[in-house]
Amino acid sequence: MKAIVIVYILLFSLENFAQVTLDANGAGNTYEEITAVLAPGHDPVEEPDCNHTSFGRHIDEVFDTDLNTNVFRFFMHVTPDNDRCINTDRQRNEIKSYDKSPDNLLGVEGEEVVYKWKFKLDENLQVSSSFTHVHQLKSVGGNLESMPMYTLTLRKSNPDRLELRYAETDSQITLTQTDLAPLKGVWLEVEETIIYGTSGAYSIEIKKVSDDSVLFDYTNNSIINWRTGADFVRPKWGIYRSLNSSQDLRDEEVLFANFSVQELNNLSINEENKEVSPIKVYPNPTNSILKIKENTYNTYDAIKIINQLGQTVFINKERKSSVDISKFTKGIYTIIFSKNNTKIAAKKFIVY
Repeated sequence: MKAIVIVYILLFSLENFAQVTLDANGAGNTYEEITAVLAPGHDPVEEPDCNHTSFGRHIDEVFDTDLNTNVFRFFMHVTPDNDRCINTDRQRNEIKSYDKSPDNLLGVEGEEVVYKWKFKLDENLQVSSSFTHVHQLKSVGGNLESMPMYTLTLRKSNPDRLELRYAETDSQITLTQTDLAPLKGVWLEVEETIIYGTSGAYSIEIKKVSDDSVLFDYTNNSIINWRTGADFVRPKWGIYRSLNSSQDLRDEEVLFANFSVQELNNLSINEENKEVSPIKVYPNPTNSILKIKENTYNTYDAIKIINQLGQTVFINKERKSSVDISKFTKGIYTIIFSKNNTKIAAKKFIVY
């Protein structure tokens, strides 16, 4: 009976399987805390410290009385900050996921992902007529990776505005925009949902935290969200702005809080019982051998297994009819099948 209860709890927890959160927890070790979540052991912080060592770290943590919690504070100075001592015509202070990040922080074709976060722009914020990005979704791999797929862009105009920018290929268009003034000086909560694929979908909603009023929203249920040759899509948050009109800018502080990335995987433990699934895995749960059965021979040529943290724990670049998981720790895993480097199926299974 005890084993049945444990399995039931594990099954119940599948809904939150692929959610990653990043929250400020107080002053000190900010870069290390961000790194521990977004890319353990690597460097997911793109800051201008190298050209402004006298200021110190350009992201810290402070207590915010409106949210009654600690938040991240991103700094940017008109001089001498630049883009990581690489580009001097722009400034960057961003955090990101990238190829060193856990798999569940990287959007891949066929996945539905929800990104959530809060941010606050100063009431006297000044922005560039060229670009000031506070969020990006960027594809990695292929010939188009230098152009962001989506950006939230603040732009100097009459009046200043917030734009949702989109690029199917190598040029951006504005999908929608709104007056920036109502979004300044207040905490905002963002929920962005995207289905990655050539027949994708996208939606975003920005609400005022104090009263839940919607200040900005957009939905498109038929939009191209995947580029030829792409390996994955990564999110970025922070301040990334042009210096082409530096006279329009000032030193800024932008606050961020409560980052969340959640993969909404429609594949359940019982998904393999559906006829549309090309592959099934069984027995499930198991603690020894996980068997693999194809509806059609030679469906896949490689296998990867990731744990609940998105870490790869097994990889095999050939067909296998079974995998020995007897040395795996107890928990929930996802086995990903691919052919010719293209993902064709994913199955969750439990090790008990």
